[in-house]
Amino acid sequence: MSSIIGFIGLGHMGGPMAQNLLKAGHRLQVFDLVPQAVQALAGAGATAASSAAEAVAGADLVITMLPASRHVESLYLGDDGLLASIARGTLVLECSTIAPESARKVSAAAAQRGIRMIDAPVSGGTGGAVAGTLTFIVGGAAADLESARPYLEKMGKNIFHAGDAGAGQVAKICNNMLLGILMAGTAEALALGVANGLDPKTLSDIIAKSSGRNWATELYNPWPGVMENAPASKDYAGGFGVDLMLKDLGLAAEASMQARATTPLGELARNLYALHSTQGHGQLDFSSILKLYHQPR
Repeated sequence: MSSIIGFIGLGHMGGPMAQNLLKAGHRLQVFDLVPQAVQALAGAGATAASSAAEAVAGADLVITMLPASRHVESLYLGDDGLLASIARGTLVLECSTIAPESARKVSAAAAQRGIRMIDAPVSGGTGGAVAGTLTFIVGGAAADLESARPYLEKMGKNIFHAGDAGAGQVAKICNNMLLGILMAGTAEALALGVANGLDPKTLSDIIAKSSGRNWATELYNPWPGVMENAPASKDYAGGFGVDLMLKDLGLAAEASMQARATTPLGELARNLYALHSTQGHGQLDFSSILKLYHQPR
């Protein structure tokens, strides 16, 4: 049975996610600040909305996928915020990657209005968004997750319940902090090997079958030409941007300070990606961190 879904945020992740919901037979009312993104979904059968409030009018479910905490808080909160336009009892899936405190703040404001909200940040990149194989990391009430599951299953392959509101964001931040560390370390190791005369493909194959094996060496190699479909072999185009990784590492640093936790490697990775971004690489895929260690002659 099809539902009316209000979908806000149609970027590299949100657009494909919305497309998969359309393919599943749901009716979508979509909005984005970029008109071309709205028109692309309208061309696939969605209804174009002229505002976020119009997108959620009469919706059975609301999904948002926005860049950062400030965008989420600005959208939902305040006298003119989106929560004022969403009917009581409506389920909201907030899929952006934001600070846990922002997720808890918005969730609490939603609860005061009788609106059910879960934070459901995703992992899997743009490829996973297109293929419908994303991993959803959910924070919120278990009952609300079960209500959301039929929709999440149309966009993703793995669904985890991390805990209460904000827990999904904490888990996502931990994962991406480790990803940033692993990619920086993998790039450093490959650059060291090549500087000493090794072939990057051979070294990658050795690492992938040895104790240094990790996701980067096996599925997302940062060295150009080692993996045909990896962003590194496409001039680091597409994928997960350096500035997005930098944002997530910043969220990890904030969470660390709030919890008085110690994350020295996470902070080092954040500094490395910040340096890489200031050198003009912010829009490249995050595996381009290799450029810090190796410059082609």
